[in-house]
Parts: sequence; structure tokens; C-alpha cells
Amino acid sequence: MSLEVWLKNKLIEKHRSSAREIASLLHICDRDLEKVTIAGLGPDWRLSIAHNAAVQAAKAALAAAGYRARKQGQHYLLIQSLAFTLDTDPIIIKQMDKFRQKRNISDYESAGLVTEQEAEEMTALAKQLRDEVEQWLRAHHPTLATEI
Repeated sequence: MSLEVWLKNKLIEKHRSSAREIASLLHICDRDLEKVTIAGLGPDWRLSIAHNAAVQAAKAALAAAGYRARKQGQHYLLIQSLAFTLDTDPIIIKQMDKFRQKRNISDYESAGLVTEQEAEEMTALAKQLRDEVEQWLRAHHPTLATEI
């Protein structure tokens, strides 16, 4: 599998990004990483906020690579795309996808299923991903990292 195969299968489409777009996506990620620390937020909300931070970082990487995910299944595709953009370890991608599924259940079906440990793990993953995306951008797409 590759991004070119995804393009052929219409899971993603070509996209020309800009330094402003990348900075904006990473700003949303940073905002969420700040908000996830608000005292009194339950683990469901913290996991959801951290998940969104990770999704924005993955979206920035995919945009820098010249693509954007279609709307249907976008969060899943963005997480999976990390294998092609950042060469993220499949174990990390699997863990992030597990949290994506848990977030979907807690957001749409049943609250109270997320543990404090899961919220902390997702937050740590999102912070790590944010740092990795910035390093990758500076190394592989420096013109898109000028406004970070």
C-alpha cells in the first residue's frame, strides 16, 4: 500500500499545501494540547481533545506530502497515513486507532468508558506526534515549515 494506491482508490486526493495551512493545522493541535490539561475535564473529553490534536498533526503531514483525505472515514485515513508520511511504527498507529474507536464510542454512543490512563496515553501520543511532524516538516518540507 502507498499514498499513490490510496489516490488511485480515491481515498485521498491531490492537494497543494502552504506554510500558512500547515501552521494553522499545527496551531489547532497546539491549542488542543493546551486545552487537554484543563482541570476538571473528564477522561472522555481529554481523550477526545487529544485525539483531535493528533488528527490535526496527521492532517498537516498528509497535506505537506501533497494530499488530503476524503471526508468519509477521514480520521481513520489520517491516522493510517502516518505510515506513509512519517513512517510511524505500526504499533503506534494501531494504538492511535484503538483510541479513535474508543473516542467514537464515548462521543456518540456511551459516556464513561475512557479511563484516566487511556486519556493520558492518547495525550502523550498526540504530543509525540506533534513533535515528530514538526521535525519531519523541517527535514523534508522546509518551505512548508517557515510559519511554525
